[in-house]
Amino acid sequence: MSATKNSRALAPFALSAFIVAADQASKLAVLKAIRPGDIAWSAFGDFFWLVHHKNLGAAFSMGDGMPSFLRLLMLIIIPLALLAGLIIYYFKTDDFSLVQRWSIGCIVGGGLGNLIDRIWRPEGVVDFLSFKFYGLFGLERWPTFNVADMAIVVGGLLILLSMFLPDSHGALKGGGSTAAKSKPAVKAKGPKLNQRR
Repeated sequence: MSATKNSRALAPFALSAFIVAADQASKLAVLKAIRPGDIAWSAFGDFFWLVHHKNLGAAFSMGDGMPSFLRLLMLIIIPLALLAGLIIYYFKTDDFSLVQRWSIGCIVGGGLGNLIDRIWRPEGVVDFLSFKFYGLFGLERWPTFNVADMAIVVGGLLILLSMFLPDSHGALKGGGSTAAKSKPAVKAKGPKLNQRR
């Protein structure tokens, strides 16, 4: 791999490092400034709350009541293995588009941010952003989340969106070249031979 190609491959992981740093810095600020369960600040009535919430489970607090061994397996070992596999595949293939590479940088950063909490904060992942959801899907408020969660969601949505965008060669994911599809095949015309004898 050339130096230029190598630097391009590594660039999305600078974003990963930034996400981890921002995620952990924001969580440390919440831990120091807000007591667990308190609403430190609200905006637009009760639409937005800045809170301090601990989550022992995954998204939507799923697995909150799991035994310690299952929580270790499902929330630390398996996610860590998936992230490692994703990073290894990332460096072994050229199939990812530019958007997908940066999306993976978001997902890796968010995943590592929450894994740090699960490994070194036994009381749970620190969440602090809470938005009112007005009863949609039976939720009065959207489950409290953090910077790492946002990075994972944004990265996942960008990967989904990228499947409908042309890649750098003009090829659509799941289809052929857009240029090839737009131009009908033209038969080559050669000189006609005189058939009279």
